[in-house]
Amino acid sequence: MTRAVDQIEPLAQRLRALGAEPIALSLIDIAEPSDGGAALRNALETLDTFDWLVLSSPNGAVRVAEALQQLGEHRPLVAAVGTATAAALSVPADLVPRRQIAEGLLAEFPDGSGTVLLAQAEQARPALALGLVAKGWNLTVASAYRTQPRIPTPDEQSEALGADAVLFASGSAVSAWVDVFGAEVSPPVFAIGPATAQVAHQLGLKVTAVAADHSLDGLVDCLRAYFLRLS
Repeated sequence: MTRAVDQIEPLAQRLRALGAEPIALSLIDIAEPSDGGAALRNALETLDTFDWLVLSSPNGAVRVAEALQQLGEHRPLVAAVGTATAAALSVPADLVPRRQIAEGLLAEFPDGSGTVLLAQAEQARPALALGLVAKGWNLTVASAYRTQPRIPTPDEQSEALGADAVLFASGSAVSAWVDVFGAEVSPPVFAIGPATAQVAHQLGLKVTAVAADHSLDGLVDCLRAYFLRLS
């Protein structure tokens, strides 16, 4: 498991329930954006003036949840890129696409001329922002957080390379893995979705399987199906 330290346990619980032995190898840390969160704070002060709030990850959802709850019925409509992002909110999401990736959200997001606040990672792919602008929306983008690599200890590295599988839930974790281990040495690789898999492909890391449902449950289901085929 290559998620940030504070995000590993929900995945570990799912794996233990299936009889697997989860190995925690945190390769990324979640940090404040370079501006200290100023842009997001400023945007949230006028959140009730936006027509839509768009969230591309659970990390972003957590950082806007309190502001959304305080607005009550005066809040904007909320679009979450997937079920995990929606679950991190304090209110029900108004739009969760069937394909839980940026392109899937854009396919279902309406055209419009109003205002949209997009809260996302500082290093996020530009696809979502560009797509929303192309649909006619007046877009404000605020960095909600940034990811930074974490170098595992030699013992952690040795234990990880002895695993039967490695799970990636973000492209930043894939990049951090390749920085530490290179692309040639790896247990079978399982990606939470096509965007994560694309980063792996670009870096030369072979992907064994991609989850059909781009969530933690989908990632675990993908892993389980792979090992059932081997048994």
